[in-house]
Amino acid sequence: MADQQVPTRLVFRVPGVAVLAALLLAICATPVAFGAPFLWLVYLVPLAIIVWVIWVRTVADADGLTVRGLRGSRRIAWSELAGLRLTGKGTVLAVLAADSDPRPEVALPHVRTRHVPALSVISRGLVPDPTEGGERPVTPAAESETAGEPQVGAESGDPAAKPE
Repeated sequence: MADQQVPTRLVFRVPGVAVLAALLLAICATPVAFGAPFLWLVYLVPLAIIVWVIWVRTVADADGLTVRGLRGSRRIAWSELAGLRLTGKGTVLAVLAADSDPRPEVALPHVRTRHVPALSVISRGLVPDPTEGGERPVTPAAESETAGEPQVGAESGDPAAKPE
């Protein structure tokens, strides 16, 4: 059996074909856009969708995570990461080390719980793979409205959660 190729970079984003849906929306909005003054502003909706599809993403590589959102971009090194919090809706939040930032959690756009094993591979084990081995204990989230959601630790000794 041949050795498996490990990717050097993973990109989590909306597929580019979604731009075609936004262009189709713009074509369908044309009769409305010329119906009355200022209705041409309806073209801003497909334009906003195109910008969102092209810009918003999460990139994971050997050095860390790059999170690009509509309000800016942020680089998170694997050493700054305390763990990942898996929400009930299937999204993933990066939990930062306590001393690194006043915002303790950063949303990872387009990363879902099914992508955590891939993050484990790209981080070289700094984010544990919750699907490996048997059942492991779940670390409860901090006391908040989301208490009870599983958290995946960033260090190999931390407990990890098995996604449901």
